[in-house]
Amino acid sequence: MREISFDTETTGLNPRGGDRLVEIGGVELLNHIPTGNSYHVYINPQRDMPAEAFRVHGLSEEFLSDKPLFAHVADEFLEFVGDATLVIHNAAFDMGFINEELKKAGRRTIPNTQVLDTLEIARRKHPTGPNSLDALCSRYGIDNSRRVKHGALLDAEILAEVYLELIGGRQTALGLMPEEEQAVSSNGATVSGELGKFNAKPRPVPLASRLTDDEYAAHKAFVEGMGESAIWQKYNR
Repeated sequence: MREISFDTETTGLNPRGGDRLVEIGGVELLNHIPTGNSYHVYINPQRDMPAEAFRVHGLSEEFLSDKPLFAHVADEFLEFVGDATLVIHNAAFDMGFINEELKKAGRRTIPNTQVLDTLEIARRKHPTGPNSLDALCSRYGIDNSRRVKHGALLDAEILAEVYLELIGGRQTALGLMPEEEQAVSSNGATVSGELGKFNAKPRPVPLASRLTDDEYAAHKAFVEGMGESAIWQKYNR
């Protein structure tokens, strides 16, 4: 199962009111594990950078002036995304900007069915909050000390770790079930499989016991003291 932990930075809050994308970052996940593949690009918004936005991400109008326009990177962005699920914290915000830019560039938009919102998952799992990305990092012990300012790729990397914790922790990624027997619920919040179909083979050479002779004798004496009717007697041989 291919997913992309995803984040953007912008010039403001309103994609239909003149605000534009300035940075896109995505980290590829395969069965919830980062593959090492990522996508990152700075974008020239063709407008000024409001002071409020600059304080958030530190990307100046001057820095972005020689960066590509979104229309010039739209195809490579869509190719990277493919049919993968976009894992986004507060997805409505980022997808509002992404789809507005795709429309302006004359490209297909990305449907809501291809998006998973980790903020919604966090609110269900932790209804009393807080559920910001920083708050979830603190809750799950994830190091976000590098996050002095917002950055799309860095935030996507951090979100990948948060997402794994939200769906049940790192045990979901141990790969104990064959890939075809793994399944994710419609909201991506749970992972399940038919364990009965996974036929574990016996170890060819049994592991040596870690019990010492004294420990074994003490345990045997303890069980014998429970009486002949104790069910543990059948194992005390």
